[in-house]
Amino acid sequence: MKYRLRIEVSLKLGHSDPEGETTARLLKELGYAVGFVTVSKVYDVILEAKSGSEAKNKAEEMCKRLLANPTKDNYFVSIEEAK
Repeated sequence: MKYRLRIEVSLKLGHSDPEGETTARLLKELGYAVGFVTVSKVYDVILEAKSGSEAKNKAEEMCKRLLANPTKDNYFVSIEEAK
């Protein structure tokens, strides 16, 4: 069965986010009343797995091995059956 994984990786609080800071500054210059901006990466993955729990385990493994740095990143995984 195929599953669609959506993996969002973002910086933990306290880590510098220069891209977010630059974006916030530029939005303010354009007249938007923003407080702050954070930047996240989103990975959309189609994965072949036997079950939703296997797909979830594979997604967790992907994050730990490649997609997220546990020292500075948080990640969130959502899974749905792909059509």
